Amino acid sequence: MVLPASKQAVSRNVLADGVDRKAHLSALVKGLPNLPGVYKMLGKTGDILYVGKAKSLKNRVNSYFAKTIEHPKTQALVQRIYDVEIIITTSETEALLLEQNLIKNHLPPYNVILRDDKSYLYVYVSTDKFPRLGIGRGKGNHVQGRFFGPYPSATSAKTSLALMQKLFMLRSCTNNFFNQRKRPCLEYQIKRCKAPCVGMVSQAEYDADVDATLKFLQGDTGQIQTTLVAKMEEAASQMNFEQAVFYRDRLTMINDLSAKQSVYRLDGEADVFAITEQAGVTAIHVLTVRGGQVLGGKNYFPDEIAPDAKHLGEKLSEFLLSFYFQVSDDLPSEIIINAALEDADAVSEALASQFGHKTIIKHRVQTHRADWLNIATLNANNALATQLKDHRELHARFEALRVALDGVTDRTIDRIECFDISHTMGEAAIGSCVVFDQGGARKRDYRQYAIHDITAGDDYAAMRQVLTRRYSKQPLPDLLLVDGGKGQLNIAIEVLTALAKLDDTLLVGVAKGEGRKAGLEVLHFVNHEPLDLPADSKALHLIMQVRDEAHRFAITAHRKKRDKKRAGSVLEVIPGLGATRRRDLLNHFGGMGQLLGASEKDISEVKGIGKVLASTIYKALHG
Repeated sequence: MVLPASKQAVSRNVLADGVDRKAHLSALVKGLPNLPGVYKMLGKTGDILYVGKAKSLKNRVNSYFAKTIEHPKTQALVQRIYDVEIIITTSETEALLLEQNLIKNHLPPYNVILRDDKSYLYVYVSTDKFPRLGIGRGKGNHVQGRFFGPYPSATSAKTSLALMQKLFMLRSCTNNFFNQRKRPCLEYQIKRCKAPCVGMVSQAEYDADVDATLKFLQGDTGQIQTTLVAKMEEAASQMNFEQAVFYRDRLTMINDLSAKQSVYRLDGEADVFAITEQAGVTAIHVLTVRGGQVLGGKNYFPDEIAPDAKHLGEKLSEFLLSFYFQVSDDLPSEIIINAALEDADAVSEALASQFGHKTIIKHRVQTHRADWLNIATLNANNALATQLKDHRELHARFEALRVALDGVTDRTIDRIECFDISHTMGEAAIGSCVVFDQGGARKRDYRQYAIHDITAGDDYAAMRQVLTRRYSKQPLPDLLLVDGGKGQLNIAIEVLTALAKLDDTLLVGVAKGEGRKAGLEVLHFVNHEPLDLPADSKALHLIMQVRDEAHRFAITAHRKKRDKKRAGSVLEVIPGLGATRRRDLLNHFGGMGQLLGASEKDISEVKGIGKVLASTIYKALHG
């Protein structure tokens, strides 16, 4: 059942007045039921700020408006709440599922348990005629095939892939590149592929390599070792010593790998969660175990937004749901935790509903499972100690900013968004938006904007376009920074005035100081005198940190776009290289990146490209 509070008699315009807003919210909270469900905190324009679940909607929502709230993030949220909608559910499991679905669909700005919620990496073997061995984020999001993982660490996934390429020599190229080949590529030359693209290996032999790869990924190395020994002995008996050495080297690789992983050679698959907290900072380490092998671990630092104090079990329960709904595409047979969950049954039911099969949540474990949990706990404690140092410094910077802005605004500053424009003489202009709050960078909220249809080099027009595109759809932050002085600040004022949002945030233009030296920045405001903070001010350090991150994010995208455009334009101006030859050239190598790595001889072997033209192309590409 939904109670659409936003459709009650009080209009949005009336709610713009602070007194009426408080009276409306107070009356709304008193009428909430003492039942389980999900609540949505809404902003002035009806945008969803936060989604939460509760056993008692009345008690939980009421707690947000208590006078004893001290957490700045919660204070910032409450200042922006103009309405509350609820959805009553018949069970706690329904509330858990509904909360996660709403968060996933709407991405509310204050639901930020997972700041960088990229999917885990998987190693896969595709289902093509000549299957491809590769890695990708998300299970089944890229190709049809068999997936193995997940790998929390990109390094461990890429290391495993490189090892298997050496062992089994399956192709790793894209289907487009594979279909265009006329001769073996570099992977064949360095013995990481048997070049099925040009018929250098039979289908039967390649299928045998695929089967060996699948067995290896499943942890069955015994049969592979036996087969390699037999092939090595057969090659030696036939005086084919080069082939015998090949099999010997592969056998050595597998033996070394088996020795390194012998400590983990136990049955079972599990995700191991260890949670710890201190001084308001929570750290969770997730250790991934598949086929008895520890594939790696990753640290998370979930934010706390609900005002009432929670014990570790309740925090871990919320994190588990966010983790499996937003990050992991894989639910193991066991989940091992170091803090008991009061709602373990409800969490288990919600996960089973999401993934279609059950998992067992274990709190008390023994033998090798206890060893896994001990490893996760050690890593969580170490991550917490490291994060505390950064957290204290970040908190000190936000507090210094609050003091520095006293008299400019009485608003609690939590969410900061900063914009920057990057281009080279007007070429390939890119606008960036980075987001920070008191937990640090919120990378999942970063955005890049390609600038179109403006005069080259017009930074004001670029900023106008980016801000309009951003805030015509998104709510405003507590503090909006633009990299530039009064000019860029005036553009921001113009845009927000046109969008009727000027009064909803603090606008600041960050101007370079004398000589454009760091530490001499001047802050420009809408209705206040400029602020020149001392170079050792922590408030200035926070502004510079956010501004520099926006600059880094913009210039990285700009250079990528510029270099891609320039590489393409180089081909267009080469005499004798028309559209057809350019297309054949790129199709032959599979893209500009591969062409840049080709030798002059490789280029000359492309249909329609002779030695003279190949020399011209190579010199144009490499100077």
